[in-house]
Amino acid sequence: MTIAERIDAAAAAIRERTAAAPELGLILGSGLGDFADRLEDRTVVPFADLPGFPRSTVAGHRGAFVFGTWGGRAVAALSGRVHYYEGYTQQEVTLPVRVLARLGVRTLILTNAAGGVNLDFAAGCLMLISDHINLSGMNPLVGPNLDEFGPRFPDMSDIYTRSLREKLKPLAAQAGIDLREGVYMMYPGPSYETPAEIRAFRALGADAVGMSTVPEAIVARHCGMRVMGVSCITNMAAGVLDRQLDHSEVMATAQRVKDDFTRLLELMLSIV
Repeated sequence: MTIAERIDAAAAAIRERTAAAPELGLILGSGLGDFADRLEDRTVVPFADLPGFPRSTVAGHRGAFVFGTWGGRAVAALSGRVHYYEGYTQQEVTLPVRVLARLGVRTLILTNAAGGVNLDFAAGCLMLISDHINLSGMNPLVGPNLDEFGPRFPDMSDIYTRSLREKLKPLAAQAGIDLREGVYMMYPGPSYETPAEIRAFRALGADAVGMSTVPEAIVARHCGMRVMGVSCITNMAAGVLDRQLDHSEVMATAQRVKDDFTRLLELMLSIV
């Protein structure tokens, strides 16, 4: 099946399970997928039930669409995602975004667990993504353009919608949420970065580094969506602290800051 055929097949299979017409989409990263369970009137559609759909193989990523409502508005959440390092192409990694667009989603909120590159950050803080650096070595728009979704050469100058970020920041401050803002860099993984790489990333202007989000943001903008992104800084990147990195630390920190993260997501949903 071509990517276009897989988009159509997945959207058709979902429509057989639910009549939901979501305008808002959420992609929930490592250890953050529980937020989907807060939606009301939920319908869960596992990736495994969709023809030709990639399946998540990483702990903390359930791999399912969750359709429901939040504050009376229709929402589609991805509880977990698939990653480039799992062996999928970036076109496959972003297949869920294309399906969300086909179902009617016009605003996408992206979340991830990330390593702190900025030395003023600490594990547990939240970073609103203002821009990104794609160091994955690939772009999800390579190949034949899907004209029904967007143009061959989409503009990326406001990829993380500035007007939404400016609305969110004062609300987060009023709520007592320590929300930083910065540039997210995508590193392909699955190995963590070396200390020398982190020093290079800092010199290039990165504040946080992770292994996702960028392909999804690019495709969302190609589809004409408004995009917001937030990183949970679950650990300081290699070389910042004198200790080894471990995925269990990522999961533990995500759980520790779950309340603040949930409150921030609620604020984000309220302004889109």
